[in-house]
Amino acid sequence: MEIHEKSFRNKANENIQNVSEQKVNIELAQRLLPEKLPNIESMLQRYPERNLPREAMVTRIAPSPTGFMHIGGLYMALISERFARQTNGIYYLRIEDTDKKREVQGARKIIVESLHEYNLDPDEGETMNGTEKGAYGPYKQSERKEIYKAFVKNLIEAGRAYPCFCTEEELEKMRKMQEEVKTRPGYYGVWAKCRDVSKKDIKNMLDQKKPYVIRFKSQGKNSKTFIHKDLIKGEIELPENDVDIVILKSDKLPTYHFAHAIDDHLMGTTHVLRGDEWLSSVPLHYELFRSLGFKHPEYGHIAPINKIDNSGGKRKLSKRKDPEANVLFYEEIGYPETAVIEYLMNIANSDFEDWRKKYPNKSIDDFRLSFDKLPNTAGPIFDKNKLQSISKEIIAQINAIDLYDAILKWTTKFDSKFEEELKDNPDYWIKVFSIERGGNQPRKDISVWSEVKEVFSFFIKKEFKKPDWSSFKSILNKNEVNSVLKKYMKIYDAADKSDEWLNKVRALSAEFGFAPNTKTYKENKNIYRGHIGEITQIIRYAITGRLQSPDLYQTMQSLGTDECKKRLNL
Repeated sequence: MEIHEKSFRNKANENIQNVSEQKVNIELAQRLLPEKLPNIESMLQRYPERNLPREAMVTRIAPSPTGFMHIGGLYMALISERFARQTNGIYYLRIEDTDKKREVQGARKIIVESLHEYNLDPDEGETMNGTEKGAYGPYKQSERKEIYKAFVKNLIEAGRAYPCFCTEEELEKMRKMQEEVKTRPGYYGVWAKCRDVSKKDIKNMLDQKKPYVIRFKSQGKNSKTFIHKDLIKGEIELPENDVDIVILKSDKLPTYHFAHAIDDHLMGTTHVLRGDEWLSSVPLHYELFRSLGFKHPEYGHIAPINKIDNSGGKRKLSKRKDPEANVLFYEEIGYPETAVIEYLMNIANSDFEDWRKKYPNKSIDDFRLSFDKLPNTAGPIFDKNKLQSISKEIIAQINAIDLYDAILKWTTKFDSKFEEELKDNPDYWIKVFSIERGGNQPRKDISVWSEVKEVFSFFIKKEFKKPDWSSFKSILNKNEVNSVLKKYMKIYDAADKSDEWLNKVRALSAEFGFAPNTKTYKENKNIYRGHIGEITQIIRYAITGRLQSPDLYQTMQSLGTDECKKRLNL
């Protein structure tokens, strides 16, 4: 009986102690965050569970506005968008702008515009006109401060968060000591100086108005492990988190780790697809979700886009070193947006290339992305040649009118002089761009818009200069070349149909001892000096100043009678 009474008294004392400690924690929370904050329960009601099909994925792209849009960010957006679309889910944009020191003015606009340009507009989040759409906002973290503080306050009351008064100098000294004793860095265990500071000392420091941050009080043990089931990498054994990270900074804004856990839950995120540099954060994120009473989303960690550098080594595509890391690079060079997306899909799923060969005319939306084909351990290598090849294929399939519009759009931003030329005579340029376009074997001489002016420069009549014939090589002598052009001038008629034009050139070729075609020449080399190509090359050089050009007949038809005669006249 005495034992039972003692046990009961101990239990009662423990309950009293817990109640007392909870009271102290509540008082501390009120002192640290005295403002009126949203009620947790009302917030959870404000963000109800999404009414979507069971298999629907809710994915997000959550960039920070700290500079330009990285091609890796576009890559992740594409993957997230595809999985949401093909499961009838939701894909949304959240701007993670709580790090005000690193925020770059105008970067948020670049993010939104980049997604729009590449046809990756989100279902929810900021739009092109600067407003937001969707019922789970605000979608900018800087506008959700009160929400984060409410959850921080709740953790302080529960004894799962505390104020830390360590200065930057103290933290730096701690980091150096950790290096010296060769232990892992971080604020944990014996290194967590403020973790067990008494409430009395906390009160004194607050009275002295010492600056502080709020840290999460971890209950994990680094010596223990758990299994993380990654959507892409499979089952991975990871250590528990034991680091007391900062969750609320001195400016009363949350850190990324804390904010993302709250937002992903309230916004109903089901699948988080991100770069594998975030894999080491999984233990922390799991513990944060548990401490908040939330179920964590499923995580998939994707190997980043890499590059072979000048030394032959492989490294991650760098913001600082590589111009192709910036999404604006592709716009400036003039890659069609569809070409960039096709290329990214090519590296996202290993079977996309075969699918595209099988279905050349299908929409990319018809391709079904799968987790097991996403890059796992070895990140894809950025291949400029592959991108250009894809771009050539896509440009070759564009009709002349749409091609004109696309080139004009590019010139308005990057080549005002050529823009003027295109605007002065749109019908002429559409006719030019129609040469060898369409059919089963369209011409593939353009890979980017910035090449167009050079490729078609001889069509700019006011800038054309007569070619230097001293460098022209032919089995005909100079007098014979002149004679070919004079005789051709007499028979040239812009009204001729294609076959009429060719027959005239054949007849002219015969006058100078050339076969009407390659086959005839090969069979009778002892009779002919060469074949018709020698004559057409002379005409081509006079008309274009080049040894290679689009179809000569169509080129001359586009240039017109007066221009052709002017160029043929030596």
